[in-house]
Amino acid sequence: MSLPNQPQTKRVGVLISGFGSNLQALIDACNHDYINAEIAVVVSNKARVTGLARAAEAGIDTAVISAKDYPERSDYDRALASLLDDYSVDLVVLAGFMRILTADFVNAYSGRMLNIHPSLLPKYPGLNTHQRALDNGDTQSGCSIHFVTAELDGGPIILQTKVPIFADDDAQLIAQRVNSQELTSYPLVVKWFCDDRLVMRDNKAWLDNQPLGPCGYANDDADE
Repeated sequence: MSLPNQPQTKRVGVLISGFGSNLQALIDACNHDYINAEIAVVVSNKARVTGLARAAEAGIDTAVISAKDYPERSDYDRALASLLDDYSVDLVVLAGFMRILTADFVNAYSGRMLNIHPSLLPKYPGLNTHQRALDNGDTQSGCSIHFVTAELDGGPIILQTKVPIFADDDAQLIAQRVNSQELTSYPLVVKWFCDDRLVMRDNKAWLDNQPLGPCGYANDDADE
């Protein structure tokens, strides 16, 4: 039973394509009541990935929707939306979901879908972000959490965390360093949403009724 001023527990659908490290961080955060949410379903576009096993071990419903069964991207997204709607999800979390979603799908979940991207957007949307940062001589990288819009990796940024790039780094080392930040920053942002503190309005991210700047929440020492 919820207290009078406590937000209702949110139902979350998580979309994955692989290992599921961010998924596991979200599962743990929900299990420890850090996030006021229930992960209702985990959906993958690939069968037999580790993320599905993580979800099953946690007692979460899983589903695989394979692209080979839906040659048209629009048909795939309709099947995905139908499944998420069956679970009455309040929030869709992309956690390494390696598909570009159609505008119709994105618009259906406008303001209710989050993504985490392994670069300091607007730098390096798309793939191979860490190698691109190395090739460009960057001295830092990081991750960006944003609301999803029809523009690839272009939605309003909510939070960015930064890591250094050292002279002897390769892309794998940077990826490991960035992933360690993802595992704490993504649960924090999902917590904000589930506590009704975070919304998308006028194509901007708003936290506690204040619009965030173009790089999201500016304080690197963000607290709860």
